[in-house]
Amino acid sequence: MKRMTKGNGSSTVQENARSGKGSKGDLKAMESNGSGDGPDGIGEVEALQAVRSDEELLDDGQPRRYTHTPTASTDGFGTRTWVSVKEYKVYKRRWFGLIQLVLLNIVVSWDWLTFSANSTTSARFYGVSVSAINWLSTGFLFAFVAVSPLVILVLHKGGPKLSIMVAAGFILVGNWIRYAGTKAGPKYGAVMFGQILIGFAQPFVLAAPTRYSDLWFTNRGRVGATALMSLANPLGGALAQLINPEWAGDGDVDQIPNMVLYVSIIATVAALPSFFIPKEPPSPAAASSEVPKQPIIPSLKVLFSSPEFYMIMIPFTVYVGLFNSISTLINGMLAPYGFDETQAGIGGALLIVVGLVTAAVASPIIDRTKAQLLTIKICVPLIALCYLAFTFAPATRTLAAIYVILSVLGAASFNHASLSPEVTSTICWVGGQLLGGLFIVISDALRDGGINDGTADDGTKRPPGNYYRALIFQAVLAMVAFPLPMALGLFGRDKEIQLRRVEADKEAARRHAAGLTVQP
Repeated sequence: MKRMTKGNGSSTVQENARSGKGSKGDLKAMESNGSGDGPDGIGEVEALQAVRSDEELLDDGQPRRYTHTPTASTDGFGTRTWVSVKEYKVYKRRWFGLIQLVLLNIVVSWDWLTFSANSTTSARFYGVSVSAINWLSTGFLFAFVAVSPLVILVLHKGGPKLSIMVAAGFILVGNWIRYAGTKAGPKYGAVMFGQILIGFAQPFVLAAPTRYSDLWFTNRGRVGATALMSLANPLGGALAQLINPEWAGDGDVDQIPNMVLYVSIIATVAALPSFFIPKEPPSPAAASSEVPKQPIIPSLKVLFSSPEFYMIMIPFTVYVGLFNSISTLINGMLAPYGFDETQAGIGGALLIVVGLVTAAVASPIIDRTKAQLLTIKICVPLIALCYLAFTFAPATRTLAAIYVILSVLGAASFNHASLSPEVTSTICWVGGQLLGGLFIVISDALRDGGINDGTADDGTKRPPGNYYRALIFQAVLAMVAFPLPMALGLFGRDKEIQLRRVEADKEAARRHAAGLTVQP
């Protein structure tokens, strides 16, 4: 350790430290990236001396940081103490894991909705009812719930890489079992078994993005990275809604095996690289990456004692459940009114694609402004109103009305609440998937009797096989859930909704700017 005090021999060193010039071992200055996250508009990453490119290293290869101790000297500069610390750095290889999580989220959601948009044709091929085809989606959701306790343990003990590899294994095995069951028979039971295995995979890839971005990204990019990985999941659903009806030959039952085969091939190509991603970065990406993670049981106690957790968890689970239900039943909801599978698939795709585009535009803004709370309070009422409006949309027999409502619903639904990596997000997703499965079963029970493939359409507002009572059911749930998040931050509890990782990085930046030691 070198200690440098003010005097004849130190002024040059001090000036070199300011300018970034000097001999071997001197501190290299870093330019602000203009992110404005740090004190006085300085980018917080640079204020922390936290992030460097893969090529930029100190001359002696030892990352260093200094502390500034004010003294009574006339210029107020004080003394500098050089200390060796762990370097904060981001690595280009982080994009490999990010892309892999994007691909896995796409294929697992594509697998989930493989049969939804063409449920009528699939029912004819497998020789079962449309309700049995809906159970392929329901079983997938319930499988998610069953394996979720293991997900928390795997993420907590093994990190995101182990979670990703487990998911990839389930996806590979499940897809080819589905295809084998489709070709041999067909055997509906084998298809259901494969679907359940794929359902086991989904919580591993849905819960991993937040933990992965927490490990590999800085505060500046964490929300955007998490959003990109998480929003890839519904993109897979949109692809299933758009492409699968075409692969199924618009009602040609003989094309169902080819459809399942194509999906299996895509899933295999996407899953295989999962086994080669790095486990963790050689050094932390930011100060908040080193914030100790609480053990699982204490984390649960903290969560369940927080009113804010329930204000987020209840509407989140309800709206995820409703989204899963309407995505699964979209063909059944529209078919009694004379709409075909392609039109229903387009409606389901709009629900997702418009939401993805909106999120792509809004996510960077939310990331920079930290306006998560405002976003929630704007979007939640819109979600409730859209479910209410959709109750009456199919009976209009007007595609424009249906598509507009679904588009607005998708745009509002894709606001993303930042949740703690392995506990909070998993609990919320479990609740959403569980409710989604229950809502599908309840909605199917509320469907009116009669053929619901459109052939019995009598031109009335309530044709045979309609889902009108199910639509009322989902509208009531949506309206009941929306007041809870509107109360977030009220009654003097605004500090209870701050993001801990954001505050950890900002506090480190403030300490550095004030000349205090920032411990690794």
